[in-house]
Amino acid sequence: MFDTERFVADCRAAFAADPSHRAIHEVVARAMSEPAAVFKGLGEPTRPESRALFHSETLTILNVVWPPGYIVPPHDHHMWAVIGVYAGREDNVFWRRIPGEPSRIEAAGAKALRARDTVPLGTDIIHSVINPIDRLSGAIHVYGGDFFAAERSKWDSLTLEEGRSDREEARRNFERASARYEASLREAGG
Repeated sequence: MFDTERFVADCRAAFAADPSHRAIHEVVARAMSEPAAVFKGLGEPTRPESRALFHSETLTILNVVWPPGYIVPPHDHHMWAVIGVYAGREDNVFWRRIPGEPSRIEAAGAKALRARDTVPLGTDIIHSVINPIDRLSGAIHVYGGDFFAAERSKWDSLTLEEGRSDREEARRNFERASARYEASLREAGG
């Protein structure tokens, strides 16, 4: 059985023992090995959300439930992260800066994450995220820092030019996608 308080305590202890992503990755991978237990422990997601399970200056743990079809444009975190999927799918496209044009990026790889999958992301990783399926997808994201206070960059989806990430804009985009999802449920009678 997945217990949120125990998971947070295990993450905090792992971080205290090793402030890199390595020990946290082991904790997240162990939890994701039983996705049904995580799903039950966190509660069945009924709507998109990004909810902090733990937040400090050095560690942030989020339960992220992506709406169907949702796309997060290329962005960085300026801290390591570990992502573990417990329901649905999360596709990550990885990007790299173009030599000689440091404010532009190009695709460098991708990884489709399904329930049970985990992936560590280094401090300098640039990625975009897509929920490519027609239902909610759930994942735990652990960050090696204060996710809410960190200054981040994002890249324009069309031009791939770097700009400053705007938390308020990101929140509004997430809320609009959530509202579209909830409207589609009402239309379908669900």
